[in-house]
Amino acid sequence: MKDTSRYVRTWHQVIGRTLVIHLGGRRRVLSSAPQGGGFRCASHILNHQVDVNPNMNGRFPDPARYLRKLVSQLRIGCHTVGLMTAVPMTQLVTSRVTAGILWVECFATVGVTNAVRAGEWPLHSARRKETHSTRVGTINLILITNGSLSTSAMVGAVQVATEAKTGVLRDHTVPSWKGRDLATGTGTDAVVIACRLRGEGPLHTYSGTHTIMGALVGRAVSNCVSRGLAIARKWEKTHR
Repeated sequence: MKDTSRYVRTWHQVIGRTLVIHLGGRRRVLSSAPQGGGFRCASHILNHQVDVNPNMNGRFPDPARYLRKLVSQLRIGCHTVGLMTAVPMTQLVTSRVTAGILWVECFATVGVTNAVRAGEWPLHSARRKETHSTRVGTINLILITNGSLSTSAMVGAVQVATEAKTGVLRDHTVPSWKGRDLATGTGTDAVVIACRLRGEGPLHTYSGTHTIMGALVGRAVSNCVSRGLAIARKWEKTHR
């Protein structure tokens, strides 16, 4: 396995406050994205930075509609998966990991002021809106591979990516915003997995942690979240 760190080869560009990833044609995509979420075929992936302010939720009552309008403005076609984050695109981190001809690349923006532990009960009190909604943090993970993954392998890749993210947060003792437990993620995390169509890349039926695909996914995510977390903590110190 070879880690080439941030030297990803997938064509991408930052236009204003939007990361635009060009997949080089139609790809199978599984995601929890607000725009184009679930299973679909797509040719582009967006990660768009929004403003952080107390009224942010009110400004984006329909994130999917907002992102579709952005796609239209960017003129990149309708087959697009879109994410939102409050993390600046200047904090984008990337990683490329390879094993022979197989590769996995990760694009990530990392913010943890919205960190939570899975299972914590969501609060909707006025106090939380006043003290927390102005401090939004999100971990958006976009994974791209030249492998052709089965449906179950795509789900497995999401599982491994989540395990890797949580492992880094635990290693760095990132607390939940409540302050009582260690965080497993943030309340607004999103993940995207993009792979080649059947017959266009090496077929992978499984992608768990005992597989090469799973190892590549785990390493790429760990690299990105570790570096992104360091950048996020530095940003927090200078913006308090």
